[in-house]
Amino acid sequence: MSASGPLALFLDMQAVERGASGNTLEAYRRDLEDFAAFLKAKGGGLAGAATTDIRAYLADLSDRGFATTTVARRLSAVRQFYRFLFAEGHRGDDPAAVLEGPKRGRALPKVLTLEEVTRLIETAHRRAGELPPAPGEKPPPEVRRRLRVAAMVELLYASGLRVSELVALPVTAARAKADAIIVTGKGGKERLVPLSGPAKAAMAAYLEARRAAGLEAARWLFPSSSESGHVTRQQAGRDLKDLAAAAGVAPAKLSPHVLRHAFASHLLAHGADLRVVQTLLGHADVATTQIYTHVLDERLKDMVRDLHPLSEG
Repeated sequence: MSASGPLALFLDMQAVERGASGNTLEAYRRDLEDFAAFLKAKGGGLAGAATTDIRAYLADLSDRGFATTTVARRLSAVRQFYRFLFAEGHRGDDPAAVLEGPKRGRALPKVLTLEEVTRLIETAHRRAGELPPAPGEKPPPEVRRRLRVAAMVELLYASGLRVSELVALPVTAARAKADAIIVTGKGGKERLVPLSGPAKAAMAAYLEARRAAGLEAARWLFPSSSESGHVTRQQAGRDLKDLAAAAGVAPAKLSPHVLRHAFASHLLAHGADLRVVQTLLGHADVATTQIYTHVLDERLKDMVRDLHPLSEG
């Protein structure tokens, strides 16, 4: 269903003024169309909803068994929508302004141990070397896929990229002498992300397989036959779960975002500054990065235990 009326105006604002990604816009559209369907069933519509309508919708979501996090996200979309209508003069009031969201604790991110990450990387490289092409022949698709997975896991852990940033890397990101790449993140903001030696080597091996397969002209680092022209986020996730199974790591425990969390958590655990990690992750607000402060808390406890002159032992 395509958005229309006030909803279309709201989505246009999010896209133009705030640089919202396609995935973000789709999430807003889905959430607000669900609210609109609820209102329509009761004889109303988005433009004229009252505070009582929004309260009834939140209660309906709970009755339908939605998780607290989902209810909170839907309310956030509704709040932003009516704040926009009020600010633009489409309404004389904001019916969502007085509502409080459901209480929820912020879940700690899933984090892999250093040993698990090492196992994943070693397994990726071992599998990539198991099917060497015959001399002078094009490497078969499975060889290219395994080399691609090795490059992806190295990049994700070495750079903390979002999966959307990873799959949309241009082929120029793999320049031989580059020690960093420019990544376009949320809202079109660019940041400089350093490259590790192993990540550069993994990309070089993958590029050689691409060249041998006659794919030099591809625009994207990880090209595919998808509509976008590059590997999809879903395919990257499936490849990582396949790698996890081969490495003896529970597939449910691994996703591209979990490797991003591992990048941040392991940096902080080894003494990195929170503001530096914020910059590397591309977080606009340090408050977002503070989800990792549990790592800092543990490091501070260890420092006091090991270095304080009156600590026991």
